[in-house]
Amino acid sequence: MLVAGRIFALGMLIALWIFIIGCMEMAKKKLPTFRKLAGLDALPEMVGRAAEMNRPVHFTTGLGELTGTVAPQLVAGLAVLGYLSELAAKYGVKIVYTVYQPQVMPLATELMREAYVRAGKAEAFDQEDQIRFLSSEQFAYAAAVQGYAERERPAANVMIGPFYAESQLFAETFFRVGSIQLAGTARGYQIPFFAVVCDYLLIGEEIFAAGAYLSKDPMQGGSIQGQDYGKIIAWILMFVGVLLTAAGSPAIMDLLKM
Repeated sequence: MLVAGRIFALGMLIALWIFIIGCMEMAKKKLPTFRKLAGLDALPEMVGRAAEMNRPVHFTTGLGELTGTVAPQLVAGLAVLGYLSELAAKYGVKIVYTVYQPQVMPLATELMREAYVRAGKAEAFDQEDQIRFLSSEQFAYAAAVQGYAERERPAANVMIGPFYAESQLFAETFFRVGSIQLAGTARGYQIPFFAVVCDYLLIGEEIFAAGAYLSKDPMQGGSIQGQDYGKIIAWILMFVGVLLTAAGSPAIMDLLKM
């Protein structure tokens, strides 16, 4: 027996599921159109710059954990890591992924190895040098990343994932060493710090669309489109609810209590 107040939520969940499955099927025939994201379009330019300067590309997913509430942001960052690794392999550029949580290393290793295989450069992948576990303590990790930036002075720095107080430290340090930077996070408190210093910025939910945007995968693209339809319906319900409440009608509140 369903608890009062959960029927409507269940109905919305089922509707969202139907939208996503339907959009996935439609995406197999025609890929959804994404608006341009300048930061993601600039990735080839960033890797090309690194190749010209004969300097590495640095990547970090911030303080992400696979078991916490920020896990989706971490996964979004890893999706970009796979694409960027393939791009770096094709250009002959070293990409270094600095790791905060050791549990992420197996996933990152497979993503980067597969990227090098797709690029036909499997022998060029050096796991020990390109995937570096620094520390699982926030400011020890931040200090280690800053030290890496000062020593190796990468031509490009890509930061996508959950970031906290270390965001400004990273952005300013890589700016000082001359790195072109792309940053993205769904943590609103850190976005202003990135916006001030970085060359390109992904704001909020843009990072979750990054994997579909770069891969052109129909399943991922259809999933994003289905979620967008769900958001449109939610906005419509909110707007109608405001109007009805202002008119003194309890219809929406009664619906939510079902």
